[in-house]
Amino acid sequence: MSQTKIFALLAGILFATMVSYSQSLKSPNGNLTLTFDIQNGGVPTYQLSYKGKAVIKPSHLGLELKGEKQVEFGTGIAVDKTPADPTTSLYNGFKLKNSTTSTFDETWNPVWGEEKAIRNHYNELKVELIQPNTQRQMNICFRLFDDGLGFRYEFPEQKNLTYFVIREEHSQFAMAGDHTAMWIPGDYDTQEYDYTTSKLSEIRGLMKGAITGNASQTLFSPTGVQTALMMKTADGLYINLHEAALVNYSCMSLNLDDKNMVFESWLTPDAQGNKGYLQAPCTSPWRTVIVSDDARDILASRITLNLNEPCKIKDVSWIKPTKYVGVWWEMITGKSSWSYTNDFPSIQLGVTDYAKAKPNGTHGANTAHVKEYIDFAAANGFDAVLVEGWNVGWEDWFGHSKDYVFDFVTPYPDFDVQEIHRYAASKGIKMIMHHETSSSVRNYERHMDQAYQFMKDNGYDAVKSGYVGDIIPRGEHHYGQWINNHYLYAVQKAVDYKIMVNGHEAVRPTGLCRTYPNMIGNESARGTEYQAFGGSKPNHTTILPFTRLIGGPMDYTPGIFENDISKYNPTNHSWCNSTLCNQLSLYVTMAGPLQMAADLPETYNKFKDAFQFIKDVAVDWDESKYLEAEPGQYLTVARKAKNSNKWFVGCTNGENIHQATVDFSFLDPAKKYIATLYADAPNAHYKKNPQAYVISRYVVTSKSKLMQQAAPGGGFAISIVEATDNAQLKGIKKLK
Repeated sequence: MSQTKIFALLAGILFATMVSYSQSLKSPNGNLTLTFDIQNGGVPTYQLSYKGKAVIKPSHLGLELKGEKQVEFGTGIAVDKTPADPTTSLYNGFKLKNSTTSTFDETWNPVWGEEKAIRNHYNELKVELIQPNTQRQMNICFRLFDDGLGFRYEFPEQKNLTYFVIREEHSQFAMAGDHTAMWIPGDYDTQEYDYTTSKLSEIRGLMKGAITGNASQTLFSPTGVQTALMMKTADGLYINLHEAALVNYSCMSLNLDDKNMVFESWLTPDAQGNKGYLQAPCTSPWRTVIVSDDARDILASRITLNLNEPCKIKDVSWIKPTKYVGVWWEMITGKSSWSYTNDFPSIQLGVTDYAKAKPNGTHGANTAHVKEYIDFAAANGFDAVLVEGWNVGWEDWFGHSKDYVFDFVTPYPDFDVQEIHRYAASKGIKMIMHHETSSSVRNYERHMDQAYQFMKDNGYDAVKSGYVGDIIPRGEHHYGQWINNHYLYAVQKAVDYKIMVNGHEAVRPTGLCRTYPNMIGNESARGTEYQAFGGSKPNHTTILPFTRLIGGPMDYTPGIFENDISKYNPTNHSWCNSTLCNQLSLYVTMAGPLQMAADLPETYNKFKDAFQFIKDVAVDWDESKYLEAEPGQYLTVARKAKNSNKWFVGCTNGENIHQATVDFSFLDPAKKYIATLYADAPNAHYKKNPQAYVISRYVVTSKSKLMQQAAPGGGFAISIVEATDNAQLKGIKKLK
């Protein structure tokens, strides 16, 4: 070999040993910096900083696969490869094959939402990785927005990685300190917990007290928490961890190494303990980190929506934001029942003869009573009425691991579906059907086409589905891959029938409402019903917009004016831990295209002046302004109604008195407006005096400012309409 060739070979070897795998990416505004590297052992690693401050310290990325089952020769016994087998690792042994960067900038229009136009602007880094020992390829795609980061795993089509089973995903989020967090226990089956606020290091010690009972729950770790997780650092950074576009994958929770302050992804397993079944080409959901030094930016972030695919429904004209009332709260409180009779010890559909049953006298979903709700809805400008407990089977629906629970088409003897259809149509009211599955997922899928067709035949354009109790097939969890696919299947199938879906007890949303905007609501958190089950913390609604609502709107069912539940049901001594004005504020602070006035008509008739705000408030928006925010303490939002000059403001407050400032600079400077303020009275308090409120009217302009006190567990609401002539302003005080 010539001396020249030897020199060239040595130079090539030296160059190869000096090649850096480090890749950097900045956000469009330059505030965020992402660095990707491959550390010793071929471990993919990333870190994130905001304005020079560490957000995510160096953190490992990758997945661990389950070894392929092989039959031992001569035994016929299938065995797993050991976890130490290198063929199960997709978290080390990598080299960088290629990397590319790009920029994307678009503005898109949601079918409904918090604004009429959303900007999707990011810089992207895609790293293509290869394991030389296995020749398997894995890409990691990073998208860096001005307000945060999204990253996901991508598995291209290849010979050496086709079908594979996930044992665990090992995406890390190494914190730069012992941050303050607003968290709920990690659970495979429910998110219906009150939030605990603590240091990360305190989670382990507080976990036992944070766990409350539920119809179905499976906790996995003394330091496990759920996303969206909201945190605040000692130096004033707000950090939110979540995921986006959860499709054909298990829901991600977070497990904390509380010695090193490192979160790691923790996927929901199936009945066999496996955490995902994939076939290349495929991708994981996006893992998201939203960060700012201003809490309002967390609320304004649209990263979760932007990381989902565009709308897949060609004709969206049938998707209508809806404000509704319903036969529900009276049953939640125990005033009425879902069941029709007390005669039968158990029910078998098709066998039990309801014609021979004696009515129990408490059944809420009877024809005459539902007509009363229809009349109330029509008289007060509501769009729809929800009816629960209309179909046979409620006497024996829960706790028996029963497969064939409901058929979703057979009404009780006292509920005339056709007459309700006729009567509602005559009043211009739509009906919302209720499909409680009792978590018998197989049964619901067997009946789904027939149930949806029954809805359309009888004038129901929306369904509230429920998944209370342990999942059937037995051993599956509410947030596993197979069940997540079912929830999406129900939404996709509903598109065929032009039906809107409001899923309760389903997996918490991850922005899929962009792709399927007929998904107009979800529960997936501790909603208003818990106010009738013992109460929620008064700061609960100051946290939900930073956590649960990051993924999509919640059917929180606000509007409870009567705090003392015993007035509806003498045996229920629960108390609603909020003031009346706090309840009004939620229609603005917890925005969504589906909003319920949840209390009883007779209660609203006692407070007609305050009820006016619920009648007036919009459910779809052109513009949103986040005026002030501190998670767990207070939140004030202004929103402009869709295709209107009307504005609405809401302030929800936590445990302590808050002096809010509303700057009306969002108004048109060339116009004058009349603002109607619904505020806590000076002596209002969520426990001591929740129904004390004052209604005031002011003339306001874009230069006006309002200083307003919000009581403990309280808040206020403002409706703002343009003054079209000076005569309207006479006798109304001008707000400076």
